[in-house]
Amino acid sequence: MSTQDFQRNRENFCYRHPDRQSFVLCQRCLRTICPECQTQGAVGVICPECLRDQQKAQSPAQKKAERRWSRPRAMSASSGQPVVTYTIIAITAFVYLLTLIPGGFGGAVQDALYFWAPLLYPEFRGTSQPWRLLTVALVHSGIWHVGLNMLALWMIGRSLEPLLGRWRFLTLYLLSALGGSVAVTLLSFTTPVVGASGAIFGLFGALLVIGRHIGANIAGIALVLGINLVIGFIPGFNVSWQAHVGGLVVGLLVAFIFTRTRAVRQRGLQIGLLVAVGAGLVALLLVPVFFPALVIL
Repeated sequence: MSTQDFQRNRENFCYRHPDRQSFVLCQRCLRTICPECQTQGAVGVICPECLRDQQKAQSPAQKKAERRWSRPRAMSASSGQPVVTYTIIAITAFVYLLTLIPGGFGGAVQDALYFWAPLLYPEFRGTSQPWRLLTVALVHSGIWHVGLNMLALWMIGRSLEPLLGRWRFLTLYLLSALGGSVAVTLLSFTTPVVGASGAIFGLFGALLVIGRHIGANIAGIALVLGINLVIGFIPGFNVSWQAHVGGLVVGLLVAFIFTRTRAVRQRGLQIGLLVAVGAGLVALLLVPVFFPALVIL
């Protein structure tokens, strides 16, 4: 349910479909367009009107070259489906099924992907396995664990991915997963963890920031997030509150960057800030090496 301010701000809705909210702008006219109205351009997407004007302005030679070398229109236009969300769910489900294979194979898959901070540092374990920072989001402890995480991803992704666009959504998911792993490294160094909870909490945080930015009523989202966050601190639930907090903080930060760099002219700034977030998270992984006293075991 939306607030009156949200309803009055037409920039939050597709100019061709006033009932569809979006977070993506046409790179030429800077109007908001929904996934159905987006056509991939050389950089970003353009709306149908700008595409038509662009085609009218083409010379005969340009039109001939476009027909010969460009992709079919149906392949260029976004389908509006949360493809990244469905892909992540499919990959995660596939990995979970692999971990169920008996004979030691399933256990080997789990052992190769779960996160345990000492495995990042050669000085602790004689090896370095940095892929675990992200692959932890692919392995889970049981059917309920993977089921609830993927259900949350499905519910959030269907709304958030069309708003952000596929690449922004994927960036948000990966940085949130990384943030969860970094938080576990600093706050619970010797605890092995599995699951996509850090990434999921990052999506929750992003939904809060973006919802607040466009004027939506975020009370329900905040309540659900608060309940799930508190559960992590209750003894006996055996969940990593560190990963939850880390993913949430990164999700809030990335969403704030998205909301402050919406314009096409700010795309370079947006990419630079996202790279800085990733670099900052990697830099925090040096704390156990240079300041081991600050790490909580």
